[in-house]
Amino acid sequence: MRTAYKCRAYPAPGQAAVLNRVFGCVRLVWNKTLSERQSRYRAEGARTSYRDADRALTGWKRTRELAFLSEVSSVPLQQTLRHQHTAFVNFFAGRTRHPRFKSRVGRQSAHYTRSAFRMRDGVLTLARTNSPLRFVWSFDVNLTSLDPTMVVVSRDPDGRWYVTFTVDAATVVPADPTGRAVGVDLGLTSFLVTSDGERVANPAHLARKARSLARYQRRLARCRPGSLNRRKAKVKVARAHREVRHARADFLHRTTTRLVRSADLIAIEDLSVRNMVRNRGLARAISDAGWGEFRRQLEYKCARSGRRLVVIDRWHPSSKTCSNCGFRLAELELSTRHWTCPDCRTRHDRDLNAAKNILAAGRVVARGDSGEACGADVRRQGSSFPRSAVKQEARAVRRSP
Repeated sequence: MRTAYKCRAYPAPGQAAVLNRVFGCVRLVWNKTLSERQSRYRAEGARTSYRDADRALTGWKRTRELAFLSEVSSVPLQQTLRHQHTAFVNFFAGRTRHPRFKSRVGRQSAHYTRSAFRMRDGVLTLARTNSPLRFVWSFDVNLTSLDPTMVVVSRDPDGRWYVTFTVDAATVVPADPTGRAVGVDLGLTSFLVTSDGERVANPAHLARKARSLARYQRRLARCRPGSLNRRKAKVKVARAHREVRHARADFLHRTTTRLVRSADLIAIEDLSVRNMVRNRGLARAISDAGWGEFRRQLEYKCARSGRRLVVIDRWHPSSKTCSNCGFRLAELELSTRHWTCPDCRTRHDRDLNAAKNILAAGRVVARGDSGEACGADVRRQGSSFPRSAVKQEARAVRRSP
């Protein structure tokens, strides 16, 4: 299993100049390779392989115009070609969108493999630099025993520097069993509701910063293009977005870690976030909630801790099925937050009832699945609940005031 540790870096002025030059060369190689790849496909209908791109990069270094590419480490440039090749493989497989050109005003990064850095006793030295790169280590892992396979140096638009260490973990250390299973229903008013009745409020990080972001954007729009004031305004906008991004990431990490530590089995619903954000009225709120990142963190943390993560079918009627008797409503409007079962007369909270149904379906899948230990990406088709013995007809539901 691969693990990454990201921490703040503080390069010296000379190191910052070298790294900025590497960023520029990486961006140039990416954009030029992408441009020639597209031109070749339009003219000849042929795809460009990694070998072709590597051969073209060697030729560029021999020209007078691009001879400066030989002044930086060749490893980040080679990694750029590999990343673009992987991006096109994923694009043709339908997993991602078409690769785009890189901008000099966005986030910059460079990837160094083992041959381009030296890590000894917790001291990192990159290729083509004369002094170690200073960074702040804040993890429980012993830094002196760290053996990274790759180091990623990046710079955000607000000027902050980061270094990421990629480490291959040999084995999975299972966490102590808790004997507890939990179902999780995600939402917008409450970020999640568990089958035990626990509610986690949605912090709405972007909504709380919306007025500040709008003010910074107006200041940026009034600045003259290319001026120093415009550059300062861009940094302020980037800082505001960074605060939102980091607050959201901290909230998701705390929430997922607490769930993984407290339950052996976690059942969630397979939400199609890509389709849900097409709703113009809810797109910003859904994106701000970070449901996709929440699931991604649950998947790798469950795999790292030896927990079971079960993802049930997105079409499972968890909200309109009675968790007490299994009666299924014909229709249930989104505005109905509480309803009474017409069969057993049980009054349900919509989110809590959905979480209980998700847990019941997850337990059925966990008992019948013999796949991976973490149980991620398991699908359950159809209902897993017993239906009432009475005639199942569409009956009206009473909406609570």
